[in-house]
Amino acid sequence: MSYTNLNVEKIGHTALVTIANPPANTWTLDSLQALQQLVADLNADRSIYALVITGEGEKFFSAGADLKQFADGNKGHAASATMAFGAAFEALSGFRGVSIAAINGYAMGGGLECALACDIRIAEEQAQMALPEAAVGLLPCAGGTQNLPWLVGEGWAKRMILCGERVDAATALRIGLVEEVVPKGGARDAALALADKVGRQSPVAVSACKTLVQRARYAPPAANLIHERELFIKLFDSEDQREGVNAFLEKRAPVWKNR
Repeated sequence: MSYTNLNVEKIGHTALVTIANPPANTWTLDSLQALQQLVADLNADRSIYALVITGEGEKFFSAGADLKQFADGNKGHAASATMAFGAAFEALSGFRGVSIAAINGYAMGGGLECALACDIRIAEEQAQMALPEAAVGLLPCAGGTQNLPWLVGEGWAKRMILCGERVDAATALRIGLVEEVVPKGGARDAALALADKVGRQSPVAVSACKTLVQRARYAPPAANLIHERELFIKLFDSEDQREGVNAFLEKRAPVWKNR
């Protein structure tokens, strides 16, 4: 299938997704709907264990929304846009495998919110990140006000959202916004290398682990510990559980079936 403004390449068990809408890789209604459909398709493809998303070119990961679409103040159009952003990035967050943002340049507004929806973020040293919506009378509407403070704490989230502070890659690493900084041009390869490590894990187990880790955002450990034990036991219904244990005992590499 083709996906509007998204180039998709399958590399082993990884789907490499490139946002391709020059010059700034902005999101449109069509490309947001395409991302939502793409994630659904990848969820259904049992051979895919990881997703890497990056931007086309050397300057932009994504500049987010094209503000021209909001210039007329049309509330109906704004409602359509915010629902599309939310649906797309919530789908990305819910991807059953591991999602990695390879931030190869500016990640602004909805561009940064896309990266925030991923499990892991790798930034190139020249990257710049911001949620500048309040400077134009708007607010981050695709998870930014919720996902950013979860990663960096309320103080830094308020600096970036309320004060419009832009952070460079070194600062992003220090405050926990990204997990790794690499030289210019290196984010894609670093993300693919990390995704390759994901491929060595049981995809069934990874999906269960991700579910539990993300539940910690919404419920305290006391409420989640029983789910941890339940999902552990449920793994014994999978072929991968038997394959993983026997491969270890037989001192060989496991062959995952993702079922």
